Amino acid sequence: MKNYLFILACLGSLSGFAQSSEDRQAILSMCGCYEVAFNFAETFAFPQDTASYKPSKTKHDRGLEWVQKVEDTSGKIVLQHILIVNDTAIVKHWRQDWLYEHTELWSYNGFNDWKKITLRPEQVKGQWTQKVYQVDDSPRYEGSASWVHQDGRHYWESTADAPLPRREFTVRKDYNLLKRRNRHEITAYGWLHEQDNDKIIRSEEGQDYRLAQEKGLDLYTRVADEKMPGGASLVAGKPSFLGKDTYQMGSRDGPKAIHQAQKAGRWQAAVYASLRP
Repeated sequence: MKNYLFILACLGSLSGFAQSSEDRQAILSMCGCYEVAFNFAETFAFPQDTASYKPSKTKHDRGLEWVQKVEDTSGKIVLQHILIVNDTAIVKHWRQDWLYEHTELWSYNGFNDWKKITLRPEQVKGQWTQKVYQVDDSPRYEGSASWVHQDGRHYWESTADAPLPRREFTVRKDYNLLKRRNRHEITAYGWLHEQDNDKIIRSEEGQDYRLAQEKGLDLYTRVADEKMPGGASLVAGKPSFLGKDTYQMGSRDGPKAIHQAQKAGRWQAAVYASLRP
């Protein structure tokens, strides 16, 4: 009986290792050169004043994007997105950090402040936290969940409270928090980022009112690396303009670093900010 239990324990360990290996393969498969279609549409609205309510316009944008691996360790993978503007200008875009079984998350509270959430190790067992950062390396949202590999599909999905994205922040002042339901799925053509979001009015007492809902669907279609200016050199290593602060600043703990980044005014040009997912 003891030998039988030992064998079961070994098989369980191997299964966990295989799952982690499959997770890493899914995350790293998002690297490369892509033609991206960004699509957002407000689907339902629940305003108290229907006469004056103005929904967001449906948005369709396209771009060429390079996803560069800048860090790959046993428990952390960092992917930097680089946007091509007008076929020539290479611009630093958003970034996603993946941390394995990470127990600390920052959740946006709706008033330009963030709340630290500490999870127990058993709550994040086998899970990956995705930390998404803006173009100036300030945080956008974070969520933890397990990658699912089932019936030939490979996807990860979670829910996170976040500030308004630039495409909304510049035109909407009637809500203060976006509840993001994110799904990343690896596909035959590349990968997709699907969102089912709630536009929330959060009171200072913490009461939420759902003003509207929106659908987001960003399709990343893989293309030849040669379409990216300097693509061959990017494959060999980190682009020269990606200094250490590009992917380290966001890891600093606490709202203080967030506010410092915002006060410093490190916002990029609106020509590409509207394309942020």
